[in-house]
Amino acid sequence: MRILPAIVAFLMLHGLTGCSGIFFFPQKTMVQTPDRLNLDYEDIYLESTDNVTIHGWWLKAKTPLRGTVYFLHGNAENISTHIHNVAWLPDYGYQVFLLDYRGFGSSQGKATLPGALQDIGTGFQFVLNRNADLKKPVYLLGQSLGASMAIYFAATDPQAKQNLSAIISDAAFTRYSAIARYATGQSWLTWLLQYPVSWSVIRGYDPVDYIGDISPVPLLLIHSKDDPVIPYAFGQELMQAARPPKTFLTTNGPHTATFNSRKNREFLLEFLANTGKQEAP
Repeated sequence: MRILPAIVAFLMLHGLTGCSGIFFFPQKTMVQTPDRLNLDYEDIYLESTDNVTIHGWWLKAKTPLRGTVYFLHGNAENISTHIHNVAWLPDYGYQVFLLDYRGFGSSQGKATLPGALQDIGTGFQFVLNRNADLKKPVYLLGQSLGASMAIYFAATDPQAKQNLSAIISDAAFTRYSAIARYATGQSWLTWLLQYPVSWSVIRGYDPVDYIGDISPVPLLLIHSKDDPVIPYAFGQELMQAARPPKTFLTTNGPHTATFNSRKNREFLLEFLANTGKQEAP
């Protein structure tokens, strides 16, 4: 996710706006496909609730199936550049569905926050339908903007609370206004705009206002102390607002580089194993 430089660049080019589109910087070009990473996959095309065609990849598990991970990427590029964050999971028995929100990659439409949330719901319904006869746990994993949207979605969608075994949020922010203010405050070119920008952004979807409603679904919050894009303090604030069962993993390293670390991968695998529901008899 490239929120900080992206917002600054947008404001320099276009000025202030209340449009949620300032948080989205999609790339249409797909730089690779999963087969180049030795992954067996399917191209998935879905119709969102307002008839926008959205695209995703279904990565098949390489070992006996343990569960399904629904992955939501950050605000820039598309699934072809974010796939490395989850490409390792099929080796451990997890099939993965990666979704491109509208406007990203091969998905149609224009990227907006309400539209992306519609797409997330459409993708989740697909996951549930695909998983219906498997009787295996389903997990929601989001990074950066994807993590922030995942919190709102998991807290407000009844099917999510009924069917998710756990939610994993990696490098989420607390409020859209707060991350916009932080981003503009990092450059002398936009420093004076930080409060006007924060007042202009979309409201009503802030993760910190909804994270408590995820309970009783288990929640894993991950945040790096070194994150230069979304400050570690945002993760701490989300942890305080969340209700049990909740776990906080402090990491080190760049923004959304969590799973470059073998130690962090092992932590996630243990968390998935511990929170996965038992197969129905």
